[in-house]
Amino acid sequence: MKNTNSKWLYLFVLALIWGSSFILIKKSLLGLTPYQLGALRTIISGIFLFVAGYKSVFSIKKSEWKWIILSGFLGSFFPAFLFAIAETEIDSAVTSILNSLVPLNTVLFGFAVFKIASTKRQILGVIIGFIGTSILILKGAELNPNQNYLFAGYIILATCMYALNVNIIKKHLQYTKPLSIATGNYVAILIPAVVILCFTDFFNESTFRHPNFNMSMLYVVILSFFGTALAKVLFNTLVQISTPVFASSVTYLMPVVALVWGLLDGEGFSVVQALGSFIILIGVYLSHKRKR
Repeated sequence: MKNTNSKWLYLFVLALIWGSSFILIKKSLLGLTPYQLGALRTIISGIFLFVAGYKSVFSIKKSEWKWIILSGFLGSFFPAFLFAIAETEIDSAVTSILNSLVPLNTVLFGFAVFKIASTKRQILGVIIGFIGTSILILKGAELNPNQNYLFAGYIILATCMYALNVNIIKKHLQYTKPLSIATGNYVAILIPAVVILCFTDFFNESTFRHPNFNMSMLYVVILSFFGTALAKVLFNTLVQISTPVFASSVTYLMPVVALVWGLLDGEGFSVVQALGSFIILIGVYLSHKRKR
């Protein structure tokens, strides 16, 4: 019973944090390039995690490091850049909607690659959630005809990486402490992020003189602490106390939060999108795997 109540709490807290991350990415891009944002987000998140959990790294077994490293690149490093690139062309709310493909990919990869079984109820929940997502995407395209939806490919690629990551954690890192996983991830990806930042002209005087630079850096710090470092630990915990499909269902709730932020920021929202959001919530409920 305790785990049942806890996992729903984790789910909604993560939805609030990650649902807000898309508007933070949008605001960060006002004074930074996508590659600067991706690198800075990784570096700052790594610093936060090292301060909080550097001792936890020593508890990671030698045999687990290959999965920790793979998890770091798939679940944090590449998506940080892919989402930033995508939001140069696609609305923040639409980006969050496309991110709802994660549960579907989690089921597909879980079955095809990791041999993790899913119930009919979970599959039905994913399908219903995907229908709701499709409604939101189609209506979003109608409201924003000038957006380049080819950039949606970056989000789809990121959702595949997230799906692989959640299955890796469940299958190979089930008994590793969530803070150890998160900190270990950034041990692996911090140096590559620093290298990329050095090649983005971030340290040029023109970057620091940009009128939106200071506010963009503030948004990146908030995004890094809440949307990456803290959320990473919470998500790893959620995967361990629930199932991969239930944990990835957080991406069904995120668009609702993101759409509210988008509305406040002047992005469009319609009754049809509200209907799609409600259908997504039904999908979240059905994707919950009940124990007999």
